[in-house]
Amino acid sequence: MSTETIILVHGLWMTGIEMTMLRHRLQAEHGFNCVQFSYHSVTGEIQDHVDRLRVLAKEQQCDRLHFIGHSLGGVITYKMLESSSDLTDGRAVFLGSPMQGSTAVDAMSRWSLGRVAIGSAVCKELMTAEPRHWDGRRDIGIIAGSVEMGFGRLFSEKLVTDSDGTVLISETKLDGAKDHIVLPVTHTSMVFSPLVTTQAVNFLRDGKFDHENVT
Repeated sequence: MSTETIILVHGLWMTGIEMTMLRHRLQAEHGFNCVQFSYHSVTGEIQDHVDRLRVLAKEQQCDRLHFIGHSLGGVITYKMLESSSDLTDGRAVFLGSPMQGSTAVDAMSRWSLGRVAIGSAVCKELMTAEPRHWDGRRDIGIIAGSVEMGFGRLFSEKLVTDSDGTVLISETKLDGAKDHIVLPVTHTSMVFSPLVTTQAVNFLRDGKFDHENVT
């Protein structure tokens, strides 16, 4: 019997416990084995997170190895995949990840307390990001949210429309990604949404989202 493992990577200001419901659904309802990757999102260095994630990925004994990264977790996963060529085959789904930089981080970083809250490493990564292009070695699918409720609106008027309240839909786009879908969720609620879980599973299993059922 084929075994499939998903490594879950949480976002900024999170610890991984926020992905408990997502992990339960993936395991109990869809039969995946799930492993949580946790890291110090504010105080740590991005490259250190990337290196530790690579070690964890190489430790997995399975037939298919997938990744689901939420927000900053998607960026860290992308950077790890970009610099790795010897991992077990599989797919990756990014949830609301600012692949093209972050308007919210840029706006918050103009305040000294904002920079402290975000962390210098995250500010540097998301404010100076070059346009990303994926080479297609692993199928990547991206889920963006369209419900404009989130902390980002407090700092930038740009996030009032076409965003999940924290990340602009345009910021989630990735040249070379296999598929992209916009769902009626906020940035934070993505990890709790049954719809997001279903769409993520669709992509991990079939390499595409179900664009006919987005509500």
